[in-house]
Amino acid sequence: MQLEISARWALVTLAFIAVFTALRLTADIFAPLALGLVLGVVLSPISTWLSRIGTPRVVGALAVMVFALVVLAGILLFIGPIVSRLLVQAPQIWREILDSVREFQGVLRGISDASEEVAKAIGSEPNGDAAEPTRVPSLTDALFAAPAFAAQLLIFVGTLFFFVLSREEIYDWITDRLTASHDIMELRLEEADRLVSRYFLTISVINIFFGAAVAAAMALIGMPAPLLWGVVATLMNFILYLGPAVVAFTLFVAGIVVFDGPQVLAPMAAFVALNITEGQFVTPMLVGRHMSVNPLLVFLSLVFWLWLWGPLGGVIAIPILIWCLAITGQLGQPETDLRLRRWTGRQRPER
Repeated sequence: MQLEISARWALVTLAFIAVFTALRLTADIFAPLALGLVLGVVLSPISTWLSRIGTPRVVGALAVMVFALVVLAGILLFIGPIVSRLLVQAPQIWREILDSVREFQGVLRGISDASEEVAKAIGSEPNGDAAEPTRVPSLTDALFAAPAFAAQLLIFVGTLFFFVLSREEIYDWITDRLTASHDIMELRLEEADRLVSRYFLTISVINIFFGAAVAAAMALIGMPAPLLWGVVATLMNFILYLGPAVVAFTLFVAGIVVFDGPQVLAPMAAFVALNITEGQFVTPMLVGRHMSVNPLLVFLSLVFWLWLWGPLGGVIAIPILIWCLAITGQLGQPETDLRLRRWTGRQRPER
């Protein structure tokens, strides 16, 4: 009996490893598919409202899809010129960083002979030529990447459209096949959609204002391209913990390049102060205590999805975690809502 149980667990473990390995190897297919599903859940209030006012489901799904594409296109059009300018300035920024590294190498070389080995280890000779500038992607690179991008965009759009179109049937299928009470599971799925939508939309608004605050702070300090830093802060703040840490380190390096003396720490210090304010006061107040999740669970989810699908995985990690916790009854109170409905005699609206 014990041997049979051990063999069963071994098979389950191997199955999990095989599934996650397959997901990692097929990221070009499943990453946009997962993004489409998550965005469909996030936009579920829109589709529900359209359904309640009598809009045909095909029209409602099409409207949600068009709305999502317009928003994404607007974001790309906004950050496109900023990214292009960054790519053009990347060689100059890299040379300035190398100059700063050489200055530190000179100081270290005067301290001990060991510092010379350190300087060689980091790969920059004091009187050597500057490293080869970062190559800006050419039109040929874009043409080669276009088919893959088009395929991923098609998967994303198709998943989003058909999920919104058939979300009610999918949820009915889930509730009919799980062991929990049918009414409880329906309410849990509704609660999961509501919590994920509320979380993602609230976090998006918070991150936009956070990025604006970072841009204003960088402008006051005198950092070049403050708008660029604001956009970077907004986007990286979607990846909890790791994103802000990357931005803080980047601002530390940029401060060394731009400023002298103690002021080199000003950009990083300003960002860290704003990030602490946002993370400790603003987000908990707006998101709500009932959506609090164990920080270790959040961190492990981020690490796993980042390992699996990179930055895209970091964006969808928390919505997926919240959805899974909600349908298992760990977030929200669908059982209490069900008892309240029965006590007041209210019935769930017909689909």
